Amino acid sequence: MARGSSRNYNKPQLPKFRINEQIRIPEIRLVGENLEEIAEAIGEKIEPGSILPTRKVLQWADKVSLDLVEISPNASPPVCRLTDYNKFLYEKRRKEKEMKAKAAKTVLKEIRFGPNTDDHDFEFKTRHAKNFLEEGAKVKAYVHFYGRTIVFKDRGRDLLERFVKELEEVGIPEAPVKLEGKRMIVVMAPKKKKG
Repeated sequence: MARGSSRNYNKPQLPKFRINEQIRIPEIRLVGENLEEIAEAIGEKIEPGSILPTRKVLQWADKVSLDLVEISPNASPPVCRLTDYNKFLYEKRRKEKEMKAKAAKTVLKEIRFGPNTDDHDFEFKTRHAKNFLEEGAKVKAYVHFYGRTIVFKDRGRDLLERFVKELEEVGIPEAPVKLEGKRMIVVMAPKKKKG
């Protein structure tokens, strides 16, 4: 067993953003929603988005007990804001978590047809697809061609085009029907609800 391998477990992560004295560029662009309050506290007028000397803004940060945080280092000059750094990180994490939660909700359901699917089976599967789309899930419908059934490509295309037409009230195809190997595929996305 390697000695000292557990040393890095509690090591705090380095900040992603430069703050206060770590910002060594002579001028920055200052933004933020709280600039009016800060201007009142320091007794000077601050225009949002104005370019200011970094040293001067650091003095303001000390006066109002806030941190100068570089939020866009690649801009010219870098964009910064005066805020409580811990609160800033908390807000950033919360927004990332919300974005992740929204992104993770997309579900993909699959519906499989054969080139010789009968009307009853087609209607049954289309009803299921409609329910999935109404619940907000995407639906991937495909016709699987076994062995020699690949000669019935036209039947498969007609079937999927009929499927798309049946579901046009609740979903829209992401791309036209396409053949991938032994499968002909179409992916339907739910229509955005108005309201």
